[in-house]
Amino acid sequence: MRTLFKIGLVSAAVALAGCQEQAKTEDTKTEAAPAAAETPTWANEDQQTAYALGASFAENLAGSFEQLKELGIEIDNTIVLKAIGDHLNGNGKMSAEEMTSTLQAFDQRINKLAQEKQAAETAAAKAEGVAFLAENAKKDGVKVTESGLQYKVITEGTGAKPAATDTVEVHYRGTLIDGTEFDSSYKRGETIQFPLNGVIKGWTEGLQLMTVGSKYELYIPSELGYGERGAGQSIPGNAALVFEVELVSIPSQEVEQDAEK
Repeated sequence: MRTLFKIGLVSAAVALAGCQEQAKTEDTKTEAAPAAAETPTWANEDQQTAYALGASFAENLAGSFEQLKELGIEIDNTIVLKAIGDHLNGNGKMSAEEMTSTLQAFDQRINKLAQEKQAAETAAAKAEGVAFLAENAKKDGVKVTESGLQYKVITEGTGAKPAATDTVEVHYRGTLIDGTEFDSSYKRGETIQFPLNGVIKGWTEGLQLMTVGSKYELYIPSELGYGERGAGQSIPGNAALVFEVELVSIPSQEVEQDAEK
């Protein structure tokens, strides 16, 4: 599984968040009303650059602590601040070897917790998908194939049907079972072409049921979709999927017909 936090980034994020927490604490000690935000002035370009580097670094790593909290990890900012002060003043309490060893162990711990979290999420997604498909199969107009693929005819065309080896042209919209859209050729304003045997099993099977000019809604179990791995950031592992698909043409058949003329 992909490492969520590389050692250098983890330590930097810890230090950065600790500094931010100290600044907040010191502000609360002042009895005067909080002053309005002021535009800082810089003695020279180096100072301004230093601030910009710090600000950019902070923005890039702002989500790190939230991700750690999601895994049940809490960082003691007081200790973080002490370590920063100690090491900047040449009075560090850890050798380079000790720091490396500690952060490597931390990285391994994060990976283990992340794997456990992902396993729990994919198990939940599988259960939700199974329940959704069980209820969906009872709805009017929904048909179920032997593989478990479900489909509903929105519009029935009159053209040819593709084979698994054909290249097809389609318009489509894909969503999770909660309605979250993750892809749409309609929004891009252009159809897409692909070999039918080069996509997920649910599409390969479902498109072969359609004739040119048809529009179907496909309800795809995870095992006919992207399985346990999911796809990118939008499709979690074991997710059941819903696709609205319009078969526009079968370019490979058109080529064959032209060749025969």
